[in-house]
Amino acid sequence: MGSGLTVDRARLEPSALVLAPRLIGAVVVSDVGGHEVAVRLTEVEAYEGTDDPASHAFRGPTPRTTVMFGPPGHLYCYFTYGMHWCANVVCGPDGTASAVLLRAGEVIRGIEHAFARRPAARRERDLARGPARLASCLALDRDTNGVDVCDPSSPVRVESLPTRRRPGVVSGPRVGIRTATERPWRFWLAGDPTVSTFTAGSRNRSATPGRLDG
Repeated sequence: MGSGLTVDRARLEPSALVLAPRLIGAVVVSDVGGHEVAVRLTEVEAYEGTDDPASHAFRGPTPRTTVMFGPPGHLYCYFTYGMHWCANVVCGPDGTASAVLLRAGEVIRGIEHAFARRPAARRERDLARGPARLASCLALDRDTNGVDVCDPSSPVRVESLPTRRRPGVVSGPRVGIRTATERPWRFWLAGDPTVSTFTAGSRNRSATPGRLDG
């Protein structure tokens, strides 16, 4: 298990819409498999539970989404397209089901382990460029669903979190979903090379009926 600095759980209690832009620049660390990889987040998406038809939790708690209704500071990992894992940080008051999808980031520690997990990546900027790639770099999957990212002994931790929205963070429509696509709830660091290829105003090219990201 890991050890080290983590953020206070109270800092993850704001709603997803408040927390998401603050997560840009946050560092997520994974010790899964005994190999540390750290990613500084550059792109995220907010999902607001029962108030958001694009959220897995829109229709209330299910065995799959129980962790989203629990206390903040846990991971919600889910399988998509029958081949990829994606990960969200659960936030908001206990019982609200707010969550922030981790879409992209820069690998700042454990580059060699990230490349071992993502052998198809040709450049460092592509290692965690996209939610499935980010999850793969950090080895997030079924076994990390529900882990406490505020526990210093956890295998996955949020190591640091900016105190306010940093300069250069912009917002636009979420991608890869088929409902509530007009909401500008995706946040990213403008001009950063690790951000996914989608930009504000781009067509929702990856949208597939039935696919929900958070």
